Amino acid sequence: MSCTVIVGGFFGDEGKGKIVAHIAYEDRPTIISRGGVGPNAGHTVQVGEKEYGVRMVPSGFIYPDARLMIGSGVLVDPRVFQREVDLLGVGDRIYIDGRSGIIEEEHIERDRGSEHLKTKIGSTGTGCGPANADRVMRTSRQAKDVPELARYITDVPCEVNAAIEQGEAVLLEGTQGFGISLYYGTYPYVTSKDTSASQIAADNGVGPTRVDDVIVVFKAFPTRVGEGPFSTEMTLKESNSLGIEEFGTVTHRQRRIGLWDGEMARYSAMINGCTQAAITGIDRIDASCYGVTEYAKLTKKAKDFIAQAEEDIRAPVTLISTGPDISQIIDLRKDL
Repeated sequence: MSCTVIVGGFFGDEGKGKIVAHIAYEDRPTIISRGGVGPNAGHTVQVGEKEYGVRMVPSGFIYPDARLMIGSGVLVDPRVFQREVDLLGVGDRIYIDGRSGIIEEEHIERDRGSEHLKTKIGSTGTGCGPANADRVMRTSRQAKDVPELARYITDVPCEVNAAIEQGEAVLLEGTQGFGISLYYGTYPYVTSKDTSASQIAADNGVGPTRVDDVIVVFKAFPTRVGEGPFSTEMTLKESNSLGIEEFGTVTHRQRRIGLWDGEMARYSAMINGCTQAAITGIDRIDASCYGVTEYAKLTKKAKDFIAQAEEDIRAPVTLISTGPDISQIIDLRKDL
């Protein structure tokens, strides 16, 4: 069994939620634990006719046999958390590290009231930046200080590392994307902390020697919400002509659409320590690939795209998403 970190390779919205959900059902992890910033990241998982958008609960929640955890590096908004727990019915199997930072109402007010964050940076307004600032200043509350969270508190690193030592499968789920990492992204148009695989492991108290695989998720047509550089961005007319129109899970703002960026993919894969890659949206490269579940049935156009992506990333593409549903995927991991 293994410890796998799953992160986004571009600007977020790469389809990590679906990849996590698929791997969860295939690998049957005992723990799925979330790293990343906080409720400013939305993950969408579609199963049949049902579509779930989550901001606090790990997107692997649809696998019922896993315990769900939120690492100490993650900011928790108790209101968003409890709403999702109630909606999804996961209250008996979700846990929060007691050292997680808390987002207060005043953090949200500061976030939305900042002209710099709202207008220039394009913040989601969820309070994450101000909450992380207070955490750095050592003035914020922790999850263990909030009575209504008491039933969920645990020591996530102890739980996760014990599972790894016992030979169980563990998934560490990242949020956002490499391009908006505080350290490596398009500063200042970034989120309020690092989003790379090393950070996701650290958010959960997992040392680098415990990680077996890093799966970086790339989108065939990268997207970006909010402000900031986007070197391969298409015009709205161009993206509409391709039938691509998307909106953010949290903000509902229209996503900017771009062409594949091989240079960024290579740099992202390098810093993340990519051992395997996932490509989502291959059906947008060639619509006839929609719903295909066997590599042999992909078109030459799609296969050529994947070959070029592997050359750019310098790692094998082992997961290929061919549509939004969790079943619409090609899994080549066993072929390695």
